[in-house]
Amino acid sequence: MALLDRTIVQVLPAVPKPVVQRLSSRYIAGAKLEDALRVVRELNAAGKMATIDVLGEEVTSADEARAIAGQYEDVLARVDAAGLDANVSVKLTGLGLELDYDLCRDNLEAVVRDAAARGSFVRIDMEDATTTERTLQLYRALRADGHENVGAVVQACLRRTFDDLEDLDNVRLCKGIYVEPVSIAYRGFHEVRRNFVRCLERLVGQGSYVAIATHDEYLIDEAQRIVRGARLATDRYEFQMLLGVRPERGDELVTAGHRLRIYVPYGERWYEYSLRRLQENPRIAGYVARDTLRGLTSLGRRSATS
Repeated sequence: MALLDRTIVQVLPAVPKPVVQRLSSRYIAGAKLEDALRVVRELNAAGKMATIDVLGEEVTSADEARAIAGQYEDVLARVDAAGLDANVSVKLTGLGLELDYDLCRDNLEAVVRDAAARGSFVRIDMEDATTTERTLQLYRALRADGHENVGAVVQACLRRTFDDLEDLDNVRLCKGIYVEPVSIAYRGFHEVRRNFVRCLERLVGQGSYVAIATHDEYLIDEAQRIVRGARLATDRYEFQMLLGVRPERGDELVTAGHRLRIYVPYGERWYEYSLRRLQENPRIAGYVARDTLRGLTSLGRRSATS
């Protein structure tokens, strides 16, 4: 199956844009903020929380970076006005990290302050390993300045991650999707799993609030074992999943009494996001393609019998 997944990834750039949109439509709310708000309302009605991400990394000018920060303030205002259970996730390259550190900090702090005024929260997404040190530096700087409504993300695939956990108070733990050199990253499937469990045990042990971001059944089971063994109150952790990925399993977690937050991306740059997300993770690309094919086959069968 891995060969098929890689083949799908290789042909993606040649696939017509409408087909890529069809493949990714379950995993992206849409191009407009209204699309994201509609999806969040549906998630909230199903007992699920959300985190909204404005698509648009790798900006090329300070004006673009400020514009994305402004979009996040729009998101926070609309979420607040609608009384929705959602916060925001930001990527620092979208706020100008690769242009100027101080520009990025100013943009990030503006969003964090706006969120705090509305009783909301900002999650700083982690990107590829070239940004890890600066991302954690900015997180720690804001926390040191008294901004408690901001959290970090760490990736279990990176060898440095266990040591990075020491002073992190609010953390999303994920496997990580970026392909990094073996000198700095675990590449083996079971290696990443082991480090995920090791990191989760440390975070729980040190009293950090942890967002457990995974669709891996083994890790979901291990996470439930760990939080149950630590007798964690349900307000001290949450599970997180991507929009459209294993929604039935998410329903089961909610029914079992766990809090679940769904990652809801939206924006005009959906095409670039879709290609990158699918290319970075061939397993997701194959999963999406096979899932879509099953849906189209099922639709064809129903049409033939109607």
